[in-house]
Amino acid sequence: MHKIDRPREKLEKYGPNRLSDAELLAILLRTGAKGLNAVELSKKILRKFPQDRLIEAGFPELKKTFGLGSVKAGEIIACMELGRRLLKDKKVELILSPRDVWENLKDIRDNKKEHFIVFYLDVRNQKIKREIISIGTLNASLVHPREVFEPAICHTAAQILIAHNHPSGDAKPSDDDIEVTKRLMEAGKILGIEIVDHVIVAENSFLSLKCEGLL
Repeated sequence: MHKIDRPREKLEKYGPNRLSDAELLAILLRTGAKGLNAVELSKKILRKFPQDRLIEAGFPELKKTFGLGSVKAGEIIACMELGRRLLKDKKVELILSPRDVWENLKDIRDNKKEHFIVFYLDVRNQKIKREIISIGTLNASLVHPREVFEPAICHTAAQILIAHNHPSGDAKPSDDDIEVTKRLMEAGKILGIEIVDHVIVAENSFLSLKCEGLL
């Protein structure tokens, strides 16, 4: 595996939010199995134990899986248990749909000024941070890619979702809305940070540029 693609090097350079589940597991495993590197072995394990099954897997079951053995099985179980304890009372907010965005932006939906908001997300669509980038009529000079993507790099976000409100109550996008979106998408491609959607919200409605085929 090329050095830049190795999970440990990626973790050090970009932070954990930019790594896939398989890459994170590969760091725990350190080595692979016969004919498989650590990432390939991790993908096989995650296919065998999808979603929450890995968290609930017992020691004997893991030990026998693809020849993991006692040491690797023990490390996985210990890591899962530690994570469960640390996150026991923590609420994780997922941003999965335009309605999720509309619900999250209830504080600005009926505001008399346009607020341009960016949700910084990890690879699992979990919200890392929500920031107000600008306040005022949306145009290319007001929303600069630097202000949008600099926090993404600081927060090691894997992807971002942009949104703003329309005080008029009509969520239909303007020409400026579409132009700003295209400009930011081009910047995102250069930086390797995907814009997953641009959602326009109003007091009683919302519109997704992605769902409208404008993204």
